[in-house]
Amino acid sequence: MAKNNFLYRNIPNFFTLMNLLFGAIAIVLTFEGRNNLLLASYFIYIAGVFDFLDGFAARTLKVTSQFGKELDSLADMVSFGLAPSMILYQLLKQSQQIKQFSFSLPALDILIVLSAFLIAILSAIRLAKFNVDENQTNTFMGLATPACAMLIASIPLIAEFNPNDLILFPNLSKNTFFFFSVLALGVYIIRPIMLLPLIAILSILLVAKIPMFSLKFKNYKFEDNKLKYIFLIFSIIAFISLQILAVPIIFILYISFSIFNNIFNKSIKVETKEPDKEITT
Repeated sequence: MAKNNFLYRNIPNFFTLMNLLFGAIAIVLTFEGRNNLLLASYFIYIAGVFDFLDGFAARTLKVTSQFGKELDSLADMVSFGLAPSMILYQLLKQSQQIKQFSFSLPALDILIVLSAFLIAILSAIRLAKFNVDENQTNTFMGLATPACAMLIASIPLIAEFNPNDLILFPNLSKNTFFFFSVLALGVYIIRPIMLLPLIAILSILLVAKIPMFSLKFKNYKFEDNKLKYIFLIFSIIAFISLQILAVPIIFILYISFSIFNNIFNKSIKVETKEPDKEITT
């Protein structure tokens, strides 16, 4: 198939549009009741799969383009900026027992529920910065919007998670401390006392000038991708073991690995600097 074939060149864009579609459906679902909020979370994860596939396809088929890059950012804004903000908005609205939003509500309630859209605003800034920065390839400057969205999408799922549903380690649910810890997490994770600090932290991370490693692979050699493979192995083990409960753990791992990687790389740079010439007399 010739590389200038229209369909061939637009395979990555098809995946990008699927990302956009599932993100848009996730937004619609947030208006359709608590049960559909769970479905909205799943749709954000599906959008994340398509987001991975579009980049993978573009690099594999060697059909990257400026158009595809811009389209990808627009899709990401919907799926990983607005959709997670809508989930947070609905969770905060439910926690404040607000049936219908109105500017006649108490000022504090308005501030609490609208704080959800800080994620959308700062995701837009983060994506715009990414589009004009040619250096963000092996590392991202600040938290990537999909990672932020995945964490937020896990909140309704964790809130509804039953410890007895653990598949790999069913006996873990028999541990009283673990059982009640999961139940307590499910109760408090959807309350402003946890959601508001989380929104603040994620908002800062989205635009922070902190290098965070990318999961993009230029090649699949272990030597060139040690950190990525180790992170993926830990993440897979955690997810298989704890299911949706693993998402916050994986997120913390990602931040920790990024910090470790920055410190390690800085130490290498210091060690490889040319030593000062000795003064001889």
